[in-house]
This record gives sequence, C-alpha cells and structure tokens, in this order.
Amino acid sequence: MLKSAASGLSRVANSFAIATNALGTLVVLALVVILNVDVIARGLFDAPLRGTYEIVQFSVVMIVFLQLPDVVRVDRLTRSDGFLGVIHTRRPGVARNMRRIINAVSAIFMGLIAYVTFPEFLHMWDTQDYFGVPGLFTLPWWPVKLVIASGTALSCLIFIFKVVSAQDRPEMIRAPEHDEASK
Repeated sequence: MLKSAASGLSRVANSFAIATNALGTLVVLALVVILNVDVIARGLFDAPLRGTYEIVQFSVVMIVFLQLPDVVRVDRLTRSDGFLGVIHTRRPGVARNMRRIINAVSAIFMGLIAYVTFPEFLHMWDTQDYFGVPGLFTLPWWPVKLVIASGTALSCLIFIFKVVSAQDRPEMIRAPEHDEASK
C-alpha cells in the first residue's frame, strides 16, 4: 500500500515536472518574441522596447527554475558521472548506493533553497516589491521567488523519490554513439 502511494505521488510529481518544463519552454518562446520585437523596433523605428533588459533578467531565472524539476526527473542535471561509471562496471551495488547518497544530498540542498526562498516570496507578495526603473518599466519580484521556491521544492521531492525507490537511471546518460560502438 505504501509503495503504491509513493508510486502515485512520484507520478504526480513527474507530471508536474513535465508541465513546468513545458511552461519554461513557453517562457523561452516568449523571450524570443520579445527580443525580436526589440531588435526590429530598434532597427526600424529607433525606439527600443521598454523593459527588455528587465524582462530578460526575469525570464532567465524563471526558465532555469521552471525546467529544473524535469532535468532532475530525467537525470540530466550537470554532474560528473565518470567515476560512478567506472565504479558501476566493477561494483554496481556500490555505484547504486553512491547515487542514492548523491541524490539524498541533492534533495537536502534543494529543500534548503526552497525553505529559504519561500519566506522571501511571502515577503515580496506582502510588500509588492518590484525591480526595474520606476516610471519606465517595473516588474514585481514575487513571481520569481515563487518559481524558485516551487521549482526547488519539486526538485527536492523528485530527488527524495529517487532515494526511496532506488531507481536511478544511469543508462539514460549514455550518448547514442556509445551504444552504436558496442554493437
């Protein structure tokens, strides 16, 4: 019963990770449109789009933390797996336990980031603090803090499921050319 509940929660977390990744992709597309409009407006009308600099700053942070949970889900988070690969060929059990430890430490760090950022989100929500140039272009801070807190919390949850289930998928890390060379 507990295993099926954990499996169901893992599927829900994975679905949220996929959805936030898609949302991050939409933010990338919106950023491309905004940058193109700014370039065209500068070139044709000698009038840049107001707030482009602020929107780019805002968007880059949002893209990273919207796509982070899905990156964790599919084991594409940047890390050096060379040593684990060598150990895995000789001692798969040791490598599996090392991956669990790495995932546990990663869950702790993601949880700490979420823990620290969520009160900042609440503070920014209450104060309606903003960034930008007053009178020219401003954006509120709270959406960025919310995305950071929720992205790291979801990443923490996915790392926890990886630790509990011990179902890390190192085979996904292999590049296609390695598979073809072994045939």
